[in-house]
Amino acid sequence: MTKIDKIDAFILDVPTIRGHVLAMATMRQQSFVLVQVRFSDGSVGLGEGTSIGGLSYGAESPESIQSAILTYIAPVLEGQAAENVNAAIAKVEANVKGNAIARAAVETALWDGLARRRGISLAELFGGMQRTEFPVAWTLASGQAEMDIEEARDVIASERHRIFKLKIGKRDVREDIAHVAAIRGALGGGAEIRVDVNQSWSRHDAKWGLAGLEELGVTLAEQPIEARDRVGMADLTRASRIAVMADEALNGPTDALAFACDRAADVFAVKIAQSGGLKRASEVCAIANAAGIGTYGGTMLESGIGTAAALHLFATVDRLDWGCELFGPLLFTDEILINPIRYSGFAVHLPEGPGHGAELDMSKVDFYRRDSSRGRLKAIN
Repeated sequence: MTKIDKIDAFILDVPTIRGHVLAMATMRQQSFVLVQVRFSDGSVGLGEGTSIGGLSYGAESPESIQSAILTYIAPVLEGQAAENVNAAIAKVEANVKGNAIARAAVETALWDGLARRRGISLAELFGGMQRTEFPVAWTLASGQAEMDIEEARDVIASERHRIFKLKIGKRDVREDIAHVAAIRGALGGGAEIRVDVNQSWSRHDAKWGLAGLEELGVTLAEQPIEARDRVGMADLTRASRIAVMADEALNGPTDALAFACDRAADVFAVKIAQSGGLKRASEVCAIANAAGIGTYGGTMLESGIGTAAALHLFATVDRLDWGCELFGPLLFTDEILINPIRYSGFAVHLPEGPGHGAELDMSKVDFYRRDSSRGRLKAIN
C-alpha cells in the first residue's frame, strides 16, 4: 500500500512585470508556497498555496501557509494511506481549522500524485473534461490609465486577452469611474471591461459607482463592498443590472450556500485556494450551478502549479459562464515551469500530461527559493 512519506513546503519570491496595484496593497513580487509530497513508492505530487499581498488581502501569508503545512498538516498525514485522498482531506479538516490555502496546497499535491500514479490527468480523475480551453481575462492594475491602455492594446494585438478586469477602489469613487471611462473609451467595443473593487466601497459608494459603471458598459463588478456584508451584497445584486460577483466572501461551500440562499451575488469567483482545496471548490461550483449563479475561475495570482491545478478542475465543471482569470504566470518576470501554460487565441489552454501536467524547472526553483543562498542575497539587496 502506497503511503504518504514526506511533505515539504518552501517559499519562492518572484518579481512581477510591473507594480500590481490593488485597493489594499501594491505588489512588486509574488511569494509562492510550493508543496512537494513524496510517496512510499517513489512518486511525487506537487501543489501550491499562494496569498495576495501578504496579510493585506486575507488571514494567510506565505509564512503562515508554510508553517501550517510543516508544523500541523504534515504530522497528521505522513504515514497515512496515499490512495484515499478524501480520507486525508477529512483528517486534515478535523485537525486544522481555517488555513484554507495551506490545506488546499497539500490537497492539490495529493490529487496530483494520485493521478500521476494512475497515469491520468487531474481532470480525468475528477470525472473527465468538458472543455480544454477557457476565455481568460487580464487584470489591468498599474494604477495609471495610459499605461493600462497601452498594456491592453498590446495583449489584444497578440490575441492573448480581450476581457479586462480593472482594479479600482484605492481612489475616490468618482475618480475610479473616470479611470474606467478613460480605458473604456480608448479600447472601444472590441474589449469587455469588468472591475474589481476588493471590498473598498461603502454601500452608498457602491450604489453610485455601479450606476456609473453601468453607463460605461461595464459588465461585472467584483466584491464591491465588505465580504461580511451579505445583506448589502444582496441589495446591490437586486438593484444593479451589472453582474455583482462575490469573491473574498466565498471561503468554501458553506459561504456559497449562504450566498445562494440570499441571492447575494450573480456570479461566484471560485478559487481552489480560498475554497480550501479542489474538492471544496468543486462543491462551490455545484452549488452555483444548482442555484443558477454564474461561475468564474478565480486566481490568487498563482504560479503555473496552482494555475494548472485550477484549470484541470474548471475543465470538469458543468458551467463556467464567465470564463476565468487564470493569468498568474504571465504576471511574473520569470517562468518556473519547464513547459509554460499556453495562452493564445484569447484563451488559456489546459495543460496536458498526467496529474495537473505542470513540471518544475528546478534551476528556477533553486534560484528563487527564499531559503537558498541566492534567495537570501536577493532579499538583502
